[in-house]
Amino acid sequence: MDRHTGGLLRHTRTPVGALFRRIILINGLVFACGTLVLALSPATVSARVRLTELPVLLIGLAVMLAANAILLRRSLAPLDQLIASMHRFDPLRRNDRLDGIDSGDLGRVIDSFNAMTERLEAERTAASASALAAQEGERRRIARELHDEIGQSLTVALLSMKRVVDKAPGELVGELCGAQETVRQCLDEVRGIARRLRPDVLDDLGLHSALAALCHDFSTNTGLTVAREVDRTLDRLPPEVELVCYRVVQESLTNVVRHADATEVLLGLRAEAGTLELRVTDNGRGGVAREGAGIRGMRERALLIRATLTVDSPPGDGTDVALRVPYDAARSPR
Repeated sequence: MDRHTGGLLRHTRTPVGALFRRIILINGLVFACGTLVLALSPATVSARVRLTELPVLLIGLAVMLAANAILLRRSLAPLDQLIASMHRFDPLRRNDRLDGIDSGDLGRVIDSFNAMTERLEAERTAASASALAAQEGERRRIARELHDEIGQSLTVALLSMKRVVDKAPGELVGELCGAQETVRQCLDEVRGIARRLRPDVLDDLGLHSALAALCHDFSTNTGLTVAREVDRTLDRLPPEVELVCYRVVQESLTNVVRHADATEVLLGLRAEAGTLELRVTDNGRGGVAREGAGIRGMRERALLIRATLTVDSPPGDGTDVALRVPYDAARSPR
């Protein structure tokens, strides 16, 4: 056994051994006190217990059991909080720590649990950051290929068809114009897909312009108007914050179309009380009982910028998606 493994085992066993010693000490203390009380009290017990002496024995036993239970309960109370924290643990949210608990030996168990939670959250954040970075890189590559290769090919096809239309006999002009219009629609769709995969306006003009373009495309495709309440005095945000905000709005609007059956959508972006708050609210059916891949993806992105994502969706009363970013993270140097 190497030094690291031996040290790990010693560290793992120490709190258990300390807990065992604590329980033995408490039980010994209770029984010692009970013995002392019986030795100093005038009560006596015959060799053959009489009926009149049974109450003395029962009362003494009850007192010792009650004292033992109270002392053990107080000593082991932090375990209830530890178990509750384990049940609440969610890998897609920042979990609370058990701070301010001074429970002697059990404090080491709680400190170990807090350290484990810190490591899990750090590893999860690093893994999510790597996966999302790879995803964004792939989206950027596909968007560039759609725009530069397929888009240019369709543009050349449109120009060629225009020359053919100019030279075609009259009876073929109508069909050629229809085909030309179909190719033009395909070109617009390819450009729209590329823009949704990686919006150039987000890098060039910032979050305000990107959200305006996104809402315009959403309204054009669905017929739903998005009311925007955006604080235009906000400065440019760090690229990672702008990208997370954009993706959250994009996914929220997609969910509105797929699930909400809404007639009104509100987008809000403002900074107050040390927090940058982004909200997407609709008046649809609500009642989101189970979070799908889209919401889980939003939570993973929120963790990358130390933000908190909440989804409030009471049945029949619409859905409210709120992303809250600490202002220091939103104002970090670019």
